[in-house]
Amino acid sequence: MKVWLDGKLVNREDATLSVFDHATLYGDGVFEGVRIYDGKIFQSEAHLDRLYTSAKCIRLPIPYTKQELAEAMVQSLQANEITDGYIRLVVTRGAGTLGLSPFECSNPSVFIIADMIQLYPQEMYTDGMSVIVAKTVRTSPRMLNPSIKSLNYLNNILAKIEAIDAGVPEAIMLNEQGEVSEGTGDNIFIVKDSQVITPPAEAGVLVGITRGIVMKLTTKLGITMQERPVTTENLFAADECFLTGTAAEVIPVTKIDDRIVGDGKVGPISKQLQTAFGEFIRSQEA
Repeated sequence: MKVWLDGKLVNREDATLSVFDHATLYGDGVFEGVRIYDGKIFQSEAHLDRLYTSAKCIRLPIPYTKQELAEAMVQSLQANEITDGYIRLVVTRGAGTLGLSPFECSNPSVFIIADMIQLYPQEMYTDGMSVIVAKTVRTSPRMLNPSIKSLNYLNNILAKIEAIDAGVPEAIMLNEQGEVSEGTGDNIFIVKDSQVITPPAEAGVLVGITRGIVMKLTTKLGITMQERPVTTENLFAADECFLTGTAAEVIPVTKIDDRIVGDGKVGPISKQLQTAFGEFIRSQEA
């Protein structure tokens, strides 16, 4: 495997960071996960825009232009002969001192990993998946702006551990008001009375790129779409539920804790949006 690191393609074993990099010491950095379909980078511009927005929010200068990083992603997937896979694009704060100050750090580092990915087994896309509601509370927007896609994922990891302990692949996180926020790595939607509902950004949501596409597709299909607070009562009473994300794409949920969603089968609107998202991907490849 070749990894793009600070302007060069290097072997995987040579792709190293300093132990004094604040990404290593404090999780100080930002990243994007990007899908590759048929040799093309999916929604490259949107991902780069979000990367630069995240970096600006934490006052992290990125030492490359968006165009340079777009070209570097292409180099990475070509060097690894990836036609359908995943890119992880990371910007670290750079090596510094053991103190917290980011302004004692040297130049930021940028690296790009292009590899294969399958987040969930294929049968979950056709039969649905089971999830739990985590006890770990989603970090409040008052503490950390959820629009910042930072390297500090410990809040999500703790909820993910709960899911693994429960024998399921994903957990739904609630915010400090007890309302539904998102999954550990995915956004969440419910369907009730043929209306699609998703929590708003103020619920502590990282506004996902796939989430935005699905919302537009929902409207295009003539399905009523709402962004509004979702309670656990709404969640458990939903007719359908599905998750969205770069790696997850659109995946239905048929069981939450010990409660069956709807009739326990993948619902018609979930199926419709899965199909529409697949068609949207193919239209971007053309």
